[in-house]
Amino acid sequence: NYYDMAKWRGTWEFDGGAFMNQASHYIDIIQWLMGPVERVSFFTGTLARHIEAEDTGASIMKFRNGAMGVIQVTMLTYPKNWEGSITVIGEKGTVKIGGIAVNKIEKWEFSDYDDDDKLILESDYETKSVYGFGHIGYYKNVIDVLESKAEPETDGRSGRKSLELILAFYESAKKGKSIALPFDESN
Repeated sequence: NYYDMAKWRGTWEFDGGAFMNQASHYIDIIQWLMGPVERVSFFTGTLARHIEAEDTGASIMKFRNGAMGVIQVTMLTYPKNWEGSITVIGEKGTVKIGGIAVNKIEKWEFSDYDDDDKLILESDYETKSVYGFGHIGYYKNVIDVLESKAEPETDGRSGRKSLELILAFYESAKKGKSIALPFDESN
């Protein structure tokens, strides 16, 4: 168990819980897919793990473009983490990507056909690791940037957007009300 490996894990001061630690990449992806978030409501709990921070949470989000979304995270799956998934449902299409490393296209259906649809459905996304292929590409980009062969694919600003959203989640749970973004902790 991750949280049993060191006393600092699961603490507010050094680690955080399910959202700050394990779900931050999903937060990145949601904002990349859907755009900026306007408002959040968040519910959280420490239901079974012996940690300070949350082991389970759920957020309802309203995006600036008018879309709405939900993210649910728990560290209580039995016997171990078996999947993550992202589903986008719209009036002209539905996509669900799941699997152990969010590497399996479970649904890819649109009202209008695009030539890329066939390519996406026929591609091989099989992986044995929960980390999938993401870290390999990231490290390659870091090396290429250090060797002046490429520009960074991500930067601190995008990470800061995800941190801001997670902090707004926590503030919503703490105050028991929805929180508008951009979020300023001093308010």
